[in-house]
Amino acid sequence: MKRIVQYKVKPERVADNERYVRAVYEELHRARPPGLRYATFRLPDGQSFIHLVSNEEADGANPLTALPAFKAFLAELRERCETPPVTTDLEEIGSYGVFDR
Repeated sequence: MKRIVQYKVKPERVADNERYVRAVYEELHRARPPGLRYATFRLPDGQSFIHLVSNEEADGANPLTALPAFKAFLAELRERCETPPVTTDLEEIGSYGVFDR
């Protein structure tokens, strides 16, 4: 499963969103869930974010959603957003160094 999630936060909530995202990465670095690849980017407008996720777990479970920091990130996401999250499934044609196995 490969997905991209894009959304735009309210200008006054950018720092909050970045704090939540950093907390997720801190927890990911400790937990090191197998089969998960995850990246977050802030776009040049300063308010829009893109999350790329690849989950190669055979049972389909998403280890990201089990993390307390990710649950905290999601808890108020809609309230932080100016434009709500849009999730798109991706079909990989090719990549270099992004989703290497």
